[in-house]
Amino acid sequence: MSKTLLLEIGTEELPSSFVDAARSVLPGLVRAKFDGLRLGHGRIHALGTARRLAVVVEEVAERQPDVDEEVVGPPETAAFKDGSPTKAAEAFACKLGVETATLRVVTFEAAGKQKAGRFVVGRREERGRDARELLGKALGELCGEIPFRKSMRWGAGTATFGRPVQWLVALFDTETVDVSFAGVRSGRTSMGHRFLAPGPFELSAADAYVDALRHKHVLVDRDERATTMMNRVAAAAKAAGGTHDPDVALVNENASLVEEPYVVTGSFDETYLALPASVIRAVARGHQKYFCVQKADASLLPCYLAVVNTALDPARIAKGNDRVMRARLADAKFFFEEDRKATLESRVDKLQGIVFHHRLGTVREKVARIQTLAGTLAKALGLASEDTKAVERAAYLCKFDLVSLMVGEFPELQGDMGFVYALNAGESPAVAKAVRDHYRPIGAEGAIADDDISACVALADRLDTLVGCFAVGLSPTGAADPFALRRACIATLRTLLERSQINPAFATLALSDLFAWAYKGFSHTKLDLSQAETLAKIQPFTFERLRGLLASATEAHVAEVVSTNGELNHPAYALARAKGIHRAVTDGKAWLAKARTVAKRLSGISKDSKPVLHGKDAFEKAEDATLVDVIANVDASTRELRTEAAVHAALAQTEDLAARLDELFTRTLVNDPADARTPLRLELLSYGAQCMLRLGDFSKLA
Repeated sequence: MSKTLLLEIGTEELPSSFVDAARSVLPGLVRAKFDGLRLGHGRIHALGTARRLAVVVEEVAERQPDVDEEVVGPPETAAFKDGSPTKAAEAFACKLGVETATLRVVTFEAAGKQKAGRFVVGRREERGRDARELLGKALGELCGEIPFRKSMRWGAGTATFGRPVQWLVALFDTETVDVSFAGVRSGRTSMGHRFLAPGPFELSAADAYVDALRHKHVLVDRDERATTMMNRVAAAAKAAGGTHDPDVALVNENASLVEEPYVVTGSFDETYLALPASVIRAVARGHQKYFCVQKADASLLPCYLAVVNTALDPARIAKGNDRVMRARLADAKFFFEEDRKATLESRVDKLQGIVFHHRLGTVREKVARIQTLAGTLAKALGLASEDTKAVERAAYLCKFDLVSLMVGEFPELQGDMGFVYALNAGESPAVAKAVRDHYRPIGAEGAIADDDISACVALADRLDTLVGCFAVGLSPTGAADPFALRRACIATLRTLLERSQINPAFATLALSDLFAWAYKGFSHTKLDLSQAETLAKIQPFTFERLRGLLASATEAHVAEVVSTNGELNHPAYALARAKGIHRAVTDGKAWLAKARTVAKRLSGISKDSKPVLHGKDAFEKAEDATLVDVIANVDASTRELRTEAAVHAALAQTEDLAARLDELFTRTLVNDPADARTPLRLELLSYGAQCMLRLGDFSKLA
């Protein structure tokens, strides 16, 4: 027989991040606890709101299974000395609950984790206990194991939790389970919605928990709560004449702030619509967590939607919200008007007062380096003269809005305000767009800068940070990465890879050149590492991240083929090779198995021979002359692997080489000590192996 188990921990209001984090870890904690108790169970459902965390476990076994098993203990040499049991044997017997006299010595062969030798073996017999005897203590321990970013103590107790615990409910079907935590004992009494169903009520059974709370205006299931909330938000937005702001972060935040979501529509004066839409959104999303309402063209309406925890007196709620919104918009308007009075050049000069890093100078000095490096990139890409000038101007202005009043109040608007203020000052749209977009990609999945001018500034910014930090010993260690160098590296690689699909000139940029150009920008800065030493540290770091991007675009083993001994200095070319090989793999090319075998044979046979492409006149046998032709063809086809088409052509030649070599290895003794041409043949084979490695190490192919 099995039953449903419920544990509810009632608390003072938890922050939404605490609720979401606890819900994510609870199933794993419960699973580990039940495994330790040897109690079978079914689905684990973690639930929670701001006032409670709960877990419902279905099909929990009513008792442990009986145990009757042989357990292998310490080696005989450790368990017995001169025929008498040692403390190790006594401890092992005590653990099993048997007498030492019942222990036996058994000889084992090596198998899996079992080592070969003579080991002590004992029989463990244990009658399964009733689940009710185990659950009380286990659930109390579980409460204390839930992690929070910050925990607190209260009263005279020593227990810690995200917020003070107010009540506990523990039910095993209809029976109560005695649980004690933080000075609170469990029962079957829960609490309804703070405003709409205040006061305690009793739960009849564990499997009735969700429905019972729903009748008390508490949607304890997060998915149900979020769906209900967004349906009501959408309806309110439609009633206001638009659609709601599509913001996943707002959905997640609001869903865990309320127990039953209600939507109140507020409004503000239309004059505030003269502010940039990004500013109004920042004001609404900030501390208030409001949804803006927008028209079909994404322009805003003078209203917003607030998710609240009660349906009582919505007019009064809207009046209070409007007062706060109006005050914050008035502040934003003041910041906007004051910011536009300053010249862009004066803002750039003020960057001298912001330290980027005490070893790497101020943000103003960083901007000067970005400007030089971005100009170098523009010329390397062959951009037109006017575009190169736009790159240099955008690089000069790229950080000026950091000292604006608006960005000081709303840091998330950096770049966006630069775009607005640059246009307001008469800068070209291309320059203003680059000021905004040089921060892209924002996050791992964000879009990259989508034009050449913006991409040049974005690359220069990331490269300056990467090279400078590595050169003064700030490379990431373990989980510590205070300057987000991993993110900067991935942003650099993604920009090179994705822009190469639009402008092939980006594919010609070599990572070693980019890092060297960035290093030159620090000519007046005292660094710990030389240029060569910096590149020696930063290139493996970059290649590791490139391998991850290649694996995401294809498969892990294909990325390993391309990355092992492969040329990664041009990321776009590496991606072309990966995609070409991946296509051959997914198409089920039978010759790949031969290529893998041949690659292993070549690396073994020719590893001590220097690679030399000998001509036919160096050999006497017809097989050798044929081999020269095949390797020459592979050599020619693998010299320029810059596109998928070139990779496909090279793979076709490699297929021929694999087939020829497979025949050669089958029919002849390649490393014949009696043949005077053997050293030349081995050098030729070594050259063929080198040609195959230009595509990748096929021996790594799964």
